[in-house]
Amino acid sequence: MKWARPWLKGEKVGPRPKTSRDVVKPGDVVAVEREPDTSVATGALYALRQIPAINGALVAMDPHTGRVLAMSGGYDYKASQFNRVVQAMRQPGSAFKPFVYLAALDDGYTPSTLILDAPFVIDQGPGMPKWRPANYTRKFYGPSTMRLGLEKSRNLMTVRLAETIGMDRVVAYAEKFGIVDSMPKRLAMALGAGETSLLRLTTAYAMLVNGGRRISPTLIDRIQDRHGKTVFRHDTRVCNQCRAAFWTNQPVPRIADNRPRVTDPASAYQIVSMLQGVIKRGTGRIIRAVGKPLAGKTGTTNKSVDAWFIGFSPDLALGVYTGFDEPRSLGRHEQGASVAAPIFRDFMIAALKGKPAIPFRIPPGIRLVRVNATTGRLAQAGDRRVILEAFKPGTVPTGEQRVLRGETALSGEAPGTGTGGLY
Repeated sequence: MKWARPWLKGEKVGPRPKTSRDVVKPGDVVAVEREPDTSVATGALYALRQIPAINGALVAMDPHTGRVLAMSGGYDYKASQFNRVVQAMRQPGSAFKPFVYLAALDDGYTPSTLILDAPFVIDQGPGMPKWRPANYTRKFYGPSTMRLGLEKSRNLMTVRLAETIGMDRVVAYAEKFGIVDSMPKRLAMALGAGETSLLRLTTAYAMLVNGGRRISPTLIDRIQDRHGKTVFRHDTRVCNQCRAAFWTNQPVPRIADNRPRVTDPASAYQIVSMLQGVIKRGTGRIIRAVGKPLAGKTGTTNKSVDAWFIGFSPDLALGVYTGFDEPRSLGRHEQGASVAAPIFRDFMIAALKGKPAIPFRIPPGIRLVRVNATTGRLAQAGDRRVILEAFKPGTVPTGEQRVLRGETALSGEAPGTGTGGLY
């Protein structure tokens, strides 16, 4: 029962209990659960349990077909039939950022493009306070690569990038990936201030790992009438050579994939590679315990109200959302990395158990080049931090790089407002 620490002022947990008397007393009625691998016959061990006030949701799908493989809409269906996978509309926070970076990659930027991480202020007009987004650490890091901006979830870099490529472009990507139907063209939206559902966001991530093909989530593959005639089929692709009569001594037929592309496959892979870095070096490091190739992104909103982790293996997309049904803080300093990511990790450990460590598929044209992880330049002898970076043809940096600084001028010390706390 060491986890049963007191909840202080709805913001943080208190000290760990030293004895059972710190948690329960004679006469208390408590929930317990028998520990795995113990039995009554050999002396069962029981652990203290509770019904959580927090809720959440999880959805897993095949990223290539959209087939939903698992869905949990909350802690207890008997207590609440509200399906948080499809019905809860919440801000995704930084879990939206990959689509800002994807829009830039499709516009000619590279993972090594340098963006200035420095104060950023928007004058919202007469009588309105200035908007001052901030990094989670409240620090500034100077020129940094786009990859580093996503791995470390830097707000200032994301806003500066969105301003440069234009919110029209960011909104277009949010809508064509199905994340939102109508997004205001405001820079705060680049930090995940627009509301979406877990199913929508997980489906959007699935389209990154499948190479940019549009998919629709489905719970039903096919419907037949009482005579065995198919009246509905989710997969509408045509295969003229799939009848048994054509199979004799023939290779397996290839079915043309006519689904529309929502992004360049090379750009999609670059984002997948950058999201792998989130787990290897960034905010999702806790996921490394799975021991398989994975990619994903944390998301946390203002005052830690909502926490997310959305990610995937090459053949399984998974989204996790956590939060209270009546929005309030999960606690001081709680984040997607500390609340949602452990659920993602534990699910993936079970789902991928016994399966081979399959690498992410690299599309034609992508070139993997050794670069300095800090500067994004080609690696030199003596560089201490070197990574493989994914580049499209003709985009490998060969000299001094221009730093994207944005056009918004800084102002004085007027109070700021807005979504500076979306991480």
